[in-house]
Amino acid sequence: MNSCSMRLLLCLLLTPMLSRSEESPSFRRDVMPVFFRSGCNQGTCHGSARGKDGFMLSLFGYDPKGDLFRIKEEMVGRRINLAVPGQSLLLLKATGKVPHTGGELFTKDSPHYQTLLRWIEAGAPDDEATVPEPVGITLSPDRIIFEGQGTAQQTRVKARYSDGSERDVSSLALFATNNPAIATIDDQGVVKAGGRGDTTVFARFSRFTIGSEVIVLPKDTAFHWPDPPAVNYIDELVNGRLQLLRLLPSDLCDDETFLRRVTLDLTGTLPSVDAHRSFMSDTSQDKRSVLIDRLLADPGFTSLWTALWAEMLRVKGGGYAPSATDVKAADVYYEWIHDQMAVNRPLDRFVADQITGTGSNLTSGPANLYTMLVHDVKVTPKNLAADISQLFTGVRIQCAECHNHPFDRWTMNDYYGWVSFFTGIRRKLGAEPREYYVFNDLSAAPAKHLIDERPMPPTVLGGEAPVPSGKDPREALAEWLTAKDNPLFARNLANRIWAHHMGRGLVEPLDDMRVSNPPTNGPLLDALARHLADSGFNLRSFIRDICNSRTYQLSARPNATNAGDTRQFSRSQLRRLRADVLLDSIVQATDGARSFQYFPSGIRAIEHYPRTPGDTTRPHVGDPFFETFGRSGRAGVCVCETKPEPTLSQALHLVAGDTVASQIGTGQVVLKLLNANATPQAIIEELYIRALSRKPTEGELEKMLTLVGGATRDRKVYEDLFWGLLNSTEFLFNH
Repeated sequence: MNSCSMRLLLCLLLTPMLSRSEESPSFRRDVMPVFFRSGCNQGTCHGSARGKDGFMLSLFGYDPKGDLFRIKEEMVGRRINLAVPGQSLLLLKATGKVPHTGGELFTKDSPHYQTLLRWIEAGAPDDEATVPEPVGITLSPDRIIFEGQGTAQQTRVKARYSDGSERDVSSLALFATNNPAIATIDDQGVVKAGGRGDTTVFARFSRFTIGSEVIVLPKDTAFHWPDPPAVNYIDELVNGRLQLLRLLPSDLCDDETFLRRVTLDLTGTLPSVDAHRSFMSDTSQDKRSVLIDRLLADPGFTSLWTALWAEMLRVKGGGYAPSATDVKAADVYYEWIHDQMAVNRPLDRFVADQITGTGSNLTSGPANLYTMLVHDVKVTPKNLAADISQLFTGVRIQCAECHNHPFDRWTMNDYYGWVSFFTGIRRKLGAEPREYYVFNDLSAAPAKHLIDERPMPPTVLGGEAPVPSGKDPREALAEWLTAKDNPLFARNLANRIWAHHMGRGLVEPLDDMRVSNPPTNGPLLDALARHLADSGFNLRSFIRDICNSRTYQLSARPNATNAGDTRQFSRSQLRRLRADVLLDSIVQATDGARSFQYFPSGIRAIEHYPRTPGDTTRPHVGDPFFETFGRSGRAGVCVCETKPEPTLSQALHLVAGDTVASQIGTGQVVLKLLNANATPQAIIEELYIRALSRKPTEGELEKMLTLVGGATRDRKVYEDLFWGLLNSTEFLFNH
């Protein structure tokens, strides 16, 4: 072949390649985003597990290689027409030229159509290995403040790529809002103000989601910030947020309200009559902080937090066979948790001990993390991975098992690398049939990726490099998880502890931490997490900060600005008592007694956990009161297991059931007062203090004395009054 022919051949070969790289759209960079923006690869369309109308795409585009195969090669010539690109079924369906379940997605003159057409005209090529990938996105502005309804603001989305480049992808992004009543956002990224409040709007592109805060303030309304005092960093950050939102905090609660609130929150009990009298007669300026310290040292604090952790960790004995858990193992686990709470074991060490737990379920408390979370003889690594992530980081990583997390940053690589920490967890039979020895088989193979079945070595969430081999990977996991600089762990714990005392978390639900579910006060959550970590994860020290804050001690009574606030802690939130705390409160107020099957006499409801010795053939409900009032059934780690909402059956149980009446009869409080020759006023005041932790107002006392009338020595009259107090909303709620 002569040199001229060789040059001609090279020109013919190279010209299309140059044209393709310079002019044709990239499949991953340009074409896949069109499918994403148009909704083609969503779960309700071709992104569903079985596709739709015979055509399937990977959900949100997590598998570009597979999508290219299904478009171009699965049914050659059907979905795209390389000979006549404009007649490609892909384009005809999208423009509504032929019947399409999804309807018309875009017109022929739209940029989306032109992108797909040019790609098909170029031969529907795959990308070169060097094509830049998105590494992040920004949404601007990151905060929008409106005054009044109806005003609008355009937002823009930019993507950053692995080669350092950036581009505007607003026309390819998806937009959403957390609360359309406050702010909406349309397909073009235009945000429009609704009613007063704060919310977040989001943009999603590729595998990234990012939000911008939107605040809608009342227009032409005078606002004066009174600059209330701040006791600590909590008040400073809450007050800063309230000032921005033009919300005035409520006044401080009175001493009686504070006494009841903090005693219930810290010990799960009502203050006694003596405790009430002592606190109310104390004139010292620091009596509230002194009370907090005393309650933190009270055995009731240990019992309460043992109950809270036992609930989260699914401590139970008995249940359905074969998914039953041993009663002795449950006892061992419960006692170990109790011991840790009693000595104020740092929470990072408390969790690390469980992550690395090894040994007999009948002797090793922390090893029972792996017998209680998964109530089955056969340990499932995926279930363990999901539960441990949800419990200790607040991340629902299971959403990334079959596709990249649709509303967070977690990928399938993150998921399978995380699962690999638990593929070696084994249980082998011990010396007796009910004993299991928990250990980690270091020779176990790692989890395989769903898409290509490649082994995924153990890798922490968001990590790049796998943990070193040769030792138990759980040690590296525990070290990473509980590190002071790991925001996932500290923020999750801080949010859960905050919610217990304040009635709601900064993130709700508590175990759903994600980019698209941001905290109501991000700086506050960050500060709480930092202080918790800096304290050495000291539970009591952290709670002391919360309870001493002015924010915790605010009244539940609203003012003109904060009546509608349920998110910013401008006032105390009404909280229905937990099932076990409510039952204990009824028993305590009445001087009654309640026994629990399979437990020794004298234990409190808060110390009860599901326990059915010798019976693994039927479920154990425990006291019917627990089920009626929504106590966690411990079927999973989700916070939704506990039902705090009031129900009709609860009202019927209190009114028509025998719990309240029987306890009043058992305790004989009224009879004792009558035998002590107490006056009608003294009897009424004590009944109020026992039930509501306060004396009656003058108006209430007058009404009660009128009801008593001439029956001043009639036990039944006073017990009816007592029954009414114990059925009141004020008794059922912490406020």
